[in-house]
Amino acid sequence: MITLTHSVAFRGTEACLVEVQCSLTPGLPGFSIVGLPDKAVSEARDRIRSALAGMAIAFPSKKVTINLSPADLPKEGSHFDLPIAIALLSALEIIPSDMARGMVSLGEMSLDGTLVPVTGSLPAAVTAAAEDLELICPAACGREAAWVSGARVTAAHSLSDVIRHASGQTPIAPSEPGEVSRTPSFHDMRDVKGQERAKRALEIAAAGRHNLLLVGPPGTGKSMLARRLAGILPALTAREALETSMIHSVAGLLDEGGISRNRPFRDPHHTSSAAAVIGGGRLARPGEVSLAHNGVLFMDELPEFPRNILESLRQPLETGEVMIARAQAHVKYPCRFMLVAAANPCRCGYMTDPARACAKVPVCGDDYLGRISGPLMDRFDLRVDVPPVACSDLDLPAAGDTSEDVAQRVTAAHALQAGRYAEHPDMWSNADAAGSMLDEIASPDSEGRELLVRVADKLGLSARGYHRVMRVARTIADLEGSATVRYPHLAEAVGLRLARPVAT
Repeated sequence: MITLTHSVAFRGTEACLVEVQCSLTPGLPGFSIVGLPDKAVSEARDRIRSALAGMAIAFPSKKVTINLSPADLPKEGSHFDLPIAIALLSALEIIPSDMARGMVSLGEMSLDGTLVPVTGSLPAAVTAAAEDLELICPAACGREAAWVSGARVTAAHSLSDVIRHASGQTPIAPSEPGEVSRTPSFHDMRDVKGQERAKRALEIAAAGRHNLLLVGPPGTGKSMLARRLAGILPALTAREALETSMIHSVAGLLDEGGISRNRPFRDPHHTSSAAAVIGGGRLARPGEVSLAHNGVLFMDELPEFPRNILESLRQPLETGEVMIARAQAHVKYPCRFMLVAAANPCRCGYMTDPARACAKVPVCGDDYLGRISGPLMDRFDLRVDVPPVACSDLDLPAAGDTSEDVAQRVTAAHALQAGRYAEHPDMWSNADAAGSMLDEIASPDSEGRELLVRVADKLGLSARGYHRVMRVARTIADLEGSATVRYPHLAEAVGLRLARPVAT
């Protein structure tokens, strides 16, 4: 007799349905698992034996064979413990076979049968709902999985709870979704004194999801400015929250099943490896670029990052997704993020200060910022100088707009873009506009077009740079509520793109 149940194997954020088959045959007692299991899956045998013994269930004195189908799909992770145990208990007629067939389960088991939380319950719930199957998961994962519309989620504390639920003795109530959180930012734009140009660039970048580079001497507030982005970005939409949470679920970063409406803000250190930033490793896990999906990737001290990491950013910035290729798997993760970077103008940091600059000025600046290749630099829509602030200005009272004021304007601009791109699923913001759509929404007036052509000819704008200036101008027009792109919008967009520190 062969019994079966279901589980999932993860390929990026996709949960592929796996059929878990169990066969009991006469012969020497044994327990084998086939179907490309990794070490963690193979070790399920000992955990299941101990759990059954703790519940006074005799292990069968037959040959037990577990097959994980499809057999050519790699099976990785300890979450196969629970489905293997359910298939075996179904073969022992402890769990009804029809109940086992209607389940998708995942969960690691302790030696006493307690279910330990695992990653990936959110994408597993998506697959279970699509197949009209019940999802069985550890209690700590239930609130996360219940977010999927149409999913039937049962969260159990132990294997014995699963047995009582499946046999009808003590049914478990369906899980309720966790809380939606929107944590306010405690970093206010009003705290930044001076730097009006940089604050304006932050607002434009947030409104249109434009990439931003801040260049200035040490201590001028580049990192402080970047961290205030979290307070002016609008909340994630329901679709964006689900997309982002699925990536964080695979990475094991969701907090007690709650889904956050805050946009991600990821800031990897410049000593991070390529696998940590781009993604990869033995299990092809998502990297910082994917964890920043629908949010911000902040790279402080950008020239200090290894060149291979910087060059690896170029394709994800253009396509909004990253392909991690390994010998046994090709995994694709979404990574539509806003890149915000900060850099000193040179290695010593004081190229623009004659009193403190080193003897290598201006060559040191070209060498240092030259670590950022031309193709990557071309992908920054906004490049802003962040000059030092006089100490006398620091004693002045806080002035200017608060983060809440700026956030209202940014949210209004996002609402305009949501309506504009509602019928274009591949476009989400002005930064995504391309082709005929860009010509339609960002065509400037005659005076503005003349300026753009003149700048492109004299300063050698690439075709990418030309289009990025048009996108930024469209965002500036949105912030003003203007239906058309005019000369002042293009002039500001050009000025923000061409900024570069110079030695004095």
